[in-house]
Amino acid sequence: MHLSTIIRNPVAACLTMALLAACGEAEIAAPELSFAESFQTQLIEAQPGAVIEVPAGIHEFTRSLSLTVPNVTIRGVGIDASILSFKNQAQGAEGLLVTANDFTIENLAIEDTVGDALKINQSTNVTVRNVRTEWTNGPDSGNGAYGIYPVQSTNVLIEGSVAIGAADAGIYVGQSSQIIVRNSRAEFNVAGIEIENSTYADVYENVATNNTGGILVFDLPNLPVQGGQATRVFNNQIYGNNTENFAPPGNIVGNVPPGTGMLVLANDNIEVFGNEFADNGNVNLMIYSFALGGRTIDDPNYDPYPEQIYVHDNQFVSGGTAPRHWTLVALHETTGKPSPNIVWDGMLKPGAMNSSIVCIGNNHGDYAATFVNLNAGDGTVKASFDTVAHDCILPRLNPIEF
Repeated sequence: MHLSTIIRNPVAACLTMALLAACGEAEIAAPELSFAESFQTQLIEAQPGAVIEVPAGIHEFTRSLSLTVPNVTIRGVGIDASILSFKNQAQGAEGLLVTANDFTIENLAIEDTVGDALKINQSTNVTVRNVRTEWTNGPDSGNGAYGIYPVQSTNVLIEGSVAIGAADAGIYVGQSSQIIVRNSRAEFNVAGIEIENSTYADVYENVATNNTGGILVFDLPNLPVQGGQATRVFNNQIYGNNTENFAPPGNIVGNVPPGTGMLVLANDNIEVFGNEFADNGNVNLMIYSFALGGRTIDDPNYDPYPEQIYVHDNQFVSGGTAPRHWTLVALHETTGKPSPNIVWDGMLKPGAMNSSIVCIGNNHGDYAATFVNLNAGDGTVKASFDTVAHDCILPRLNPIEF
């Protein structure tokens, strides 16, 4: 339209000038960020004392998240309501990696990560409360290794949490000190709950079921932190841990036989009491050396022998009817009976006496008193069922407080 025409038509002139003015003054609004995009920004820009809220819903991420700022809380609205989903993850080794002190995460879920779900590294004062980590496709060697995974940390509290489907350990605390794992559930993992190369830990009032192994207390060679000791495992329900081992080849937990309630490997000063063991097909509780079966050790600083293991006041109901560990298979072929509830491989540190290696007292339930010393130091089983040498009491360990 020619300008002269606009001038002759005052209505058209008014409309045209209004449109021109609007176009000149309008600001183009930035597209609204999705929660996933804003969450990553909040993690990057967080200041100490920040509380980052995760609303209800399934929030999808395609790459790892990380936090390095101290004194930050990440809080959802429920363990099954606020879900961080990584089912389409294309980058990164973890779901969420935290390297920060005074960290709290609570009331949310992390699902289907390529690697570890929640890894917390070199941190002090860590709280994981009401957090679920899960691989929703069930047990699979392609799942991430660890669900809840604090490592090289101090003052670690894990409570009210759930871990499902990890190809190594659902709830794992490694190379750490001052640890509490309580009121949590581990199911359909290779190892349900694992305390590894750590000191001063309390594991209590948890449920470990449908894992390959329910609760593991390990000390392994060739790690920066060694000398695992002083763990109490008490008042847990450890039952029906008969899932086939689905750890990837070469993984140390790939050696855990299906049907294992609890394993103590090369760890010292362990107190196991008040637990309910049931229907773990291989064995309810086994205590053994890393050197069992002739395994080679190339770490001169490593002590492969467990010592001062105090097992008392537990309840054993069935179990041991389907042995899978080679020593227990051999024992079953000889006796025709289920694995005893408490099994010790009988391997001793050179010069040690066996009277205080394993002490047993006041256990009850079906076959409560069954115990075997496999005397398997030379790679063969020469079983002794005598409990007299193990009728002893060890000092009670102190509760963990921080």
